[in-house]
Amino acid sequence: MPAASTYRLLGLMSGTSLDGLDIACVEFQLNKRWSFRVIDAATVSYPEKWERRLSTAHTLSGESLQALHCAYGRFLGEQCVAFMQRRKLRKIDAIASHGHTIFHQPDRQFTFQLGDGAAIHAVTGLPVIADFRSLDVQLGGEGAPLVPMGDRVLFASADICLNLGGIANLSMETKGKRKAFDLCFCNMALNHLSREMGMAFDQNGNLASKGNMVPKLLGQLSTAYELVRRRRRSLGREFFERAIQPLLDNPKLALNDRLRTVCESVAEEIDVAISDTAMNLQMLTTGGGARNRFLIEVLRQRLSGKVSVVLPSREIIDFKEAIIFAFLGLLRLRNEINVLSSVTRAKQDSCSGTVWGGWSPQAQ
Repeated sequence: MPAASTYRLLGLMSGTSLDGLDIACVEFQLNKRWSFRVIDAATVSYPEKWERRLSTAHTLSGESLQALHCAYGRFLGEQCVAFMQRRKLRKIDAIASHGHTIFHQPDRQFTFQLGDGAAIHAVTGLPVIADFRSLDVQLGGEGAPLVPMGDRVLFASADICLNLGGIANLSMETKGKRKAFDLCFCNMALNHLSREMGMAFDQNGNLASKGNMVPKLLGQLSTAYELVRRRRRSLGREFFERAIQPLLDNPKLALNDRLRTVCESVAEEIDVAISDTAMNLQMLTTGGGARNRFLIEVLRQRLSGKVSVVLPSREIIDFKEAIIFAFLGLLRLRNEINVLSSVTRAKQDSCSGTVWGGWSPQAQ
């Protein structure tokens, strides 16, 4: 392929917490090692119509789901075009889109992220990389988490990388291999409870901070996560609805108390996951949950004397996953490994993602 040391990609990320579409324009440079800088980034809040359609997509018939797949792809393409026009961005090499996860059942050998890459390409005219998880699942892996490849290359200075998204997960180097796994439901659980008050989320954890921890509920959540701890399988909506949501939907418990207990549960699962690691490590903490002051306070208290919870810039907190998916898309275009079997437990590493449109990087 033509040599180029600098590339610009748009990374798109839509998480399970439905808090919006993250778009990041990232410039990557290869000079013995990869480096990056964020040119611009934004979060597009979902209109009520799209929030409703995404939250109910798993109930659709096959025909209706396929129609939504294409419609959402066009929506993503339109948001990219609007973003590039507003920011006057030019010379974009490609778009890498995670999509919005609707089904994730690796035990049944399938995963599905909504957002047709062909539709994104048709709207934008740019090369598009999407469907990053399917190949790994067919290779016997979990198809998740994928971000650790970017953690290893772009955020190597951190001992541990923790993402507090809809699902909390972490990654770290262990004996020369990258290890990573999902821990528990974070914003997915907190936002679910906040909607009881007609709120999209608990701003700064204000509601949770007024609550009391409920030992019984904490114990029930801990029991529900026991299998996750043993097997370290990836988490999805299916497990949340089956095992976690029924515990949270208890009107006999005050909402503040339930929110507080979820915060304690998240901290507990993180503590358990890193209990065998060395002391005095730095844990880079990102994702929407990193902006929940009370959750961070609970986490710091739980890990005091063991691990330092480090909050990076707001830009990295909000857009780290979009940045990394842009990087994974770039690796796919370069035909380089972008999914680690040490993380997903597939039978081999892979270069994953489906590409739409011609690829001709601009040397810069």
